[in-house]
Formats: sequence, C-alpha cells, structure tokens
Amino acid sequence: MSDRQNMLICVLGSTGYVGGRLVPQLLDKGWKVRAVGRSKAKLRTRPYSFHKNCELAEADLFDSESLQEALRGCDAVYYLVHSMQSGSSDFVKKDRQAAQNTVYAAEQAGVQRIIYLGGMVPDDPNISHHLKSRAEVGEILSSGSVPCTVLKAAVILGSGSASFEILRYLVDRLPVMITPRWVRTESQPISIRDVLFYLSGCLEHPETVGESYDIGGPFFETYEKLFRIYQQEAGLRKRFIIPVPFVSPKLSSYWLGFVSPVPVSLAVPLVLGLRNRVVCKDYRIREIMPHELTDCRTAIRRALNKIQQEVVDTCWSDAGTLETPEWAICGDAGYSGGTVYHSAYRVKLEGCADDLWNKIISIGGDEGWYCCNSLWSLRGWLDKLVGGVGLRRGRRHPSDLSIGDALDFWRVLDVQPGERLLLLAEMKLPGEALLEFGLERTLAGDTELTMTARFLPRGLEGMFYWWGVYPFHALVFKGMARSLAQKSGCRIMEGPELLEGPAPRCPIPGSKGGAND
Repeated sequence: MSDRQNMLICVLGSTGYVGGRLVPQLLDKGWKVRAVGRSKAKLRTRPYSFHKNCELAEADLFDSESLQEALRGCDAVYYLVHSMQSGSSDFVKKDRQAAQNTVYAAEQAGVQRIIYLGGMVPDDPNISHHLKSRAEVGEILSSGSVPCTVLKAAVILGSGSASFEILRYLVDRLPVMITPRWVRTESQPISIRDVLFYLSGCLEHPETVGESYDIGGPFFETYEKLFRIYQQEAGLRKRFIIPVPFVSPKLSSYWLGFVSPVPVSLAVPLVLGLRNRVVCKDYRIREIMPHELTDCRTAIRRALNKIQQEVVDTCWSDAGTLETPEWAICGDAGYSGGTVYHSAYRVKLEGCADDLWNKIISIGGDEGWYCCNSLWSLRGWLDKLVGGVGLRRGRRHPSDLSIGDALDFWRVLDVQPGERLLLLAEMKLPGEALLEFGLERTLAGDTELTMTARFLPRGLEGMFYWWGVYPFHALVFKGMARSLAQKSGCRIMEGPELLEGPAPRCPIPGSKGGAND
C-alpha cells in the first residue's frame, strides 16, 4: 500500500469509454491518479474528479509541451486514446503522431512504464487499417526507452461500448438480417470488467513490464452466436440471420452506420476489422493474474441490466472532442469568425423554474425534442445518409447531462444548472452551429426561457442552408416552448415571440479557451 500512496498514475483518455471506468477502479484500489483529457471542464463533470487522490490535467496529445507537463511526476502512464473516434479519415496518421509524442514526453518526464490497450492482430496480411493502426501504435509506444506493456483485446462487451451498441441495435431493430460471411467469423470477446481487471492488475505485477499479452474471454464465439445470445437475453423473438456472399464488409458497414448510433466514419473501420478471426495466441497473462473470466452471455446480461437501470457508467460516444468554436467566445475580434446568423425566441412563464429546467436537461434521446419530432427524425435520417452521427446516438442518461456528453447529433458544450444549456452541433453542416437554452428568473418570481440558434456559415452553401431552415425555427421553437410549459405544469404569460436585433447573450463568456479551460 505504501507504494500506491507514493506513486502517481497518469491515465491518458480519462473521459473515454475505458479510461472513464479505469480511473475510479484505480482510485478504489488506493492509487493516486492524474486524470488527463483535452478539456478540464469535461473532466470536472466526472464523479471521480472529487476523489481526494485524483488530480485533473488538461493536455493535447498533439501538443508536446502540454503533454510533457501532464506526465511530469508520473510513475506510470495508461495510453487509452484513439483518433478513429473523431471520424477523421487520417486517423492512422494522427494515431502515429500521438504515440510518438507520448513516447518523447514520457522519456522527458521520467516515466517508468507505459500501459497500452490495443487490438488483437490476426495472422493475415490483408487486415484492416484500423487493426494495422492499433498494432503500429503498440510498436511505437514500445520503441522508446520507457518500457511498454501492451494488452491486446478483440471485441469488448459492456454497456455503452461501441461493439455492444452495434450488437444491440442490429438485433433490436432487424428481425431479418442479410449479412456478409463475416457473421460466422470467430472472435474472443471479453467483458469490460475483465479488461479493467487486467489493466489495473498490470500495476501490481512488475513481471508484466515491457511485455505484450492477448486478453480474451473464456470462449470463442461467432458474431452470429453473439446475435443469438443477445436475442435470448433481451427476450426478443427469433432473428433470422442469412449470410450471403455478395454483401461486402464495406457495404454492410454503411448499412450498420445507418441503422445504429455508430456513425459511418466509425462503423467502416470497425466492420472491416470483423473480416478477420481474432483470438488469443497465448494465455500467459492468465497465469500471472488468475481470474474467473466472464462469458459472453453473462457480459450481455449485465450490460442489458445496466441499460435498464439507467446506470451506464461510460459510453463509446464519451470520447468525442470538445472544442469551442472561436467565433462563440466573448471578446473575440469580429474578424475571428465572420457573419454569425442567429434566431432567438423567448417565452415568459409563471414561476416553476426548477420544473422547467428538469425538462430542458431531459431533452433528446427517448424523450425527444418536445415538438416536431418527425422533423428532428428527418434531419437525423438525412445526417446519417451523408455519414453523420444522426439521432440514434441518443444520450448517456435520460435526465443527467454533463459537459462533453453526446446528445443525439449535438454535444454538450456548457451546463449551468438552472440557467443554461449550450449545445454544439455535430451533424454534417456547411458551417458551425450552436443551440442554447437560457433561463432567467424575474424579480416577480417568473421565468423567462430563451432558445437561441447560432450559425456560422461556410461559403454560399452555408448561407443557403441557414435561410432554407430559418422558416422552421418559428414552428419548432414556438412548439417546443409550449410543450415545455405544458410538461412542466407552467402557465405561459407572454410569447413565445421572436427576439429582434442582436443575439441576447454571448455563448461562451471568459477567455479564449472557453469550455476547454
């Protein structure tokens, strides 16, 4: 225990799916942890941020100076980041650069070891770019003077994981599945609990320093078998799975991106990786860390229970970047952005500010948008059609929102309880958009709700887009205001009315860093 009190463990990617669960586990075991992410504001919303042995640090893996500062004084570093989540087409290049920067920063900071969670790589020269990149990152992290432990996993099953969400949406929504041949490819899925057990256990076993291990569950499973297990555990009618030779993995990835919350940019590399048989080549780590592994049925059952109980700890979409547009920051010179269009509607309600706020932060997901849900669904469908995230991404929790959370095709940029919710658009747009809900209490005890859309167009296409959707704002905002009032039990005193003139308030007050401070 003395070693744990004197050592500082850094977790790069602390707001991601795995990192967000590893940090509290390390803290529970008595380690001192430095949770690192690109946004301190996002880190502060995590429950572990209040732990006495946890400190928060902001760093960008593409900024060597900030990365070195984040690693300074740390004994071990967990590397749990992946650029593929961003949807960037050059994720391979970004992953390579981030890994190289980490190696250099770790050497400069005097770190004793690196622990990396990568992917299992099959013995096949025709593997996907995704699997090649995961292998390359492991090689880069192991190439420096700081020894690196590499853990390689295939499919990770747990509530909120991308693999589980793909499985869930396919089986829930499709009674008949026309699939490519990969549906009968074997893999060795592993429960997120077992992944965390091995990750945290590496700190307790010095013999793992500088080694590479495969980690997998107790059994080989085909994807078809996983579909069947999910169907049974979810209590669904029998699903018909028809493998055919003419459906390519790439074509199926586009279909998958369309029917599931996972965007096409993420679905393509994931599905292309499913062509290969990925199973453990060695089981040495089981001898070092004896542990009763979780079978797939139990893992799926636990994940479904978490979803039903609304206690999903982290989600695959948590890893999205949180970058405040410069034009949204108060005090920026006019030339920093350009012409920003806005549309604002205000309604005055009798009291009930708390009830109204509770409805506002429950917006989206299964609750919907309180008005014109068919229009929102159409917009989500169109977004999916062009490779965007669409509406099916939903939200992490039905009534709780934190900075950095995904909310349908938005991301939460700022939350000030009882006062303001600010959303940044992540759908495909010819520009950048913000949506703000603001509450103000009057001296008489009434409540004013203002809903403001802001848009920075990109070229003529952006201008045409804004004026094309502008007429719908009155329909949507007025309808939302009335519905929010009705669901909150509030009486409308004035409005909803269009606010003329400049935007009623500045989206991001303070410094240039905005939500990243």
